[in-house]
Amino acid sequence: MSFVEKLGAAWTSQGSMLCVGLDPDIAKFPAELRGRPDAVAEFCIRVVDATAQFACAFKPQIAYFAALRAEEQLEQVCRHVRERHPHLPLILDAKRGDIGATAEQYAREAFERYDADAVTVNPYMGQDSIAPYLEWRDRGVIVLCRTSNPGGSDLQFLNVNGQPLYQHVAELVANKWNTNGQCGLVVGATFPAELAEVRRIVGDMPLLVPGIGAQGGDVEATVRAGMDASGAGMMISSSRAILYARPQADETAWQAVGRAAKETRDAIRAAGLPA
Repeated sequence: MSFVEKLGAAWTSQGSMLCVGLDPDIAKFPAELRGRPDAVAEFCIRVVDATAQFACAFKPQIAYFAALRAEEQLEQVCRHVRERHPHLPLILDAKRGDIGATAEQYAREAFERYDADAVTVNPYMGQDSIAPYLEWRDRGVIVLCRTSNPGGSDLQFLNVNGQPLYQHVAELVANKWNTNGQCGLVVGATFPAELAEVRRIVGDMPLLVPGIGAQGGDVEATVRAGMDASGAGMMISSSRAILYARPQADETAWQAVGRAAKETRDAIRAAGLPA
C-alpha cells in the first residue's frame, strides 16, 4: 500500500485528521521515566499507544532524538508503530534539503533505517534535491510550502512572476514534481487564508498542517480552509499540547495524553461538520 493509499484508509477508518507529533523533551517527562536510559523510547511508545485510536498518523521530529543521541530509540519507536499500529502512516519530520548522492543518503535514512511512510523535505535547492526521494515510488514526499513560523514570510512571500513564492512551490509540486502521486505539502495552520489558497492550487493533494495547539492555530479556521472535496485531506499536527497535557483529578500522565488527543480529534471533527 502506498503512502497516499494508507493515509486515505486511515482518514476513513479512524475518522480523524489528527497527526500526533513526537517531540520528546526529557525535561517534561513524567517523573517515573526520568533517569532511565530508555526514557525517550518509552515515553514515545506510551504516547503512541495512548493516542493511536484518535490519530490518522504519527510524526517523529528527528532533531529531538538526534540531540539526545537517541536515534536508536527512534528506530525502536518507528518499529513499534509499524508492528502495533501498522494502519497508521509514519512521517519522519526531517526537512532534509540537499542534492545528488547526499539526498540519496537522506532518502535511505528515512525509508530504510526508519522505514517511514513519508518524509518532510525542503524545496529550496530545486527538483534534483527532491528526485532521490521520488525513487521510492510508494513513499510520501512532503514538501515545505507555507510554514507556520512568522519568519517564513521572509522568503515565502517573495514575488515570483506576480505570485508569492509559496504558491509557486505549490504549483511546482502539484504539476511537475508529483510524478508518483505521493507528494504532499506542509502548510501552517497559523495562516488559514494561505492554506485555502494552497488547497485551491493543489486540489486533493494531502497537506501536513502544523501550528494548532501550542502554536495557536485556530482549529475551525484550519479545517474550513484546508479540507479537500471528501471532507478530509489533512494531517493536522499537534505535539506539545498533547505530549505534555496536564493530568486532571486522578488521571495518569498517559490518560491525560489520551484525553488531549481525543479532545483535539473531536474539535477537528466538529469543525468539519456542515454549518
